[in-house]
Amino acid sequence: MKTTRKVREILSHYESDCPGTKANLARILMAGRLGGSGRVVILPVDQGFEHGPARSFAPNPPAYDPHYHFQLALDAGLNAFAAPLGMLESGADTFAGQIPLILKLNSSNSLARDKEAPSQTITGSVKDALRLGCSAIGYTIYPASDAQFGMMDELRALIAEAKAHGLAAVVWSYPRGGSLSKQGETAVDIVAYAAHIAALLGAHIIKVKLPSAHLEQSEAKKVYEDRKIDISTQAKRVEHVVQSLFNGKRIVVFSGGEAKGENGVFDDARAIRDGGGNGSIIGRNSFQRSRDDALKLLDTVIKIYQGKE
Repeated sequence: MKTTRKVREILSHYESDCPGTKANLARILMAGRLGGSGRVVILPVDQGFEHGPARSFAPNPPAYDPHYHFQLALDAGLNAFAAPLGMLESGADTFAGQIPLILKLNSSNSLARDKEAPSQTITGSVKDALRLGCSAIGYTIYPASDAQFGMMDELRALIAEAKAHGLAAVVWSYPRGGSLSKQGETAVDIVAYAAHIAALLGAHIIKVKLPSAHLEQSEAKKVYEDRKIDISTQAKRVEHVVQSLFNGKRIVVFSGGEAKGENGVFDDARAIRDGGGNGSIIGRNSFQRSRDDALKLLDTVIKIYQGKE
């Protein structure tokens, strides 16, 4: 596998990592149609845990089959496929070596009821990731949750183990719980803070939601206003999140969120591109569409990141 100058530049930012970890990061960055560009589009399918099978897959019944998602990611030319243990096990042999895999190591479900202290449980291990030939582990933290510090402690140990075995770490950093308002979950000051926390915990790739212009913390609001931090457009807000990640020295991808119209997905991708983000991680907005429609949508998203749309 030959790497590009852009990928080598990105890898140089991870100064403490072993060759194995950098090789696995390179596999993700060099895969698919965006390979070598520094941009990535990843397919995540952990929604069955989070929302249940019918809410996740009934809009497109072929998506009940794990092989459907492996094949969709491959045919669309994506950089990686991320999923929990059982789903990756269901296609690990058939699709071995064909696309970089990310094993999601923790999950929640919609049956849980603790709104102030949302958390997730461990559902896989670093050894599972190695056994399945994964390039990275994935883990969710909920900054603001009353249970956040336990999640961070688990993550610290898992990242250390992953790095010791040459794997990369992808962190879903989703603020929620505690005294955070619903609007605050996507406030630009909170999203940037959550992204920075994930970087400080040692993540290689950070996944966050696209931020709104809302400012949740009164003390942070004063700084944004006094320093005239430009958050007027989605692209400027993405740029601010990128700046919060060691001035762009960590890979950041933005969630596609709930199902939306094609133009909404495309507008998001343009804002991420123009703000200097590395790309998108698109789940429901792809696999809840028919296969043909999903491939057309992902083709356009990739062309946006290539500067062709």
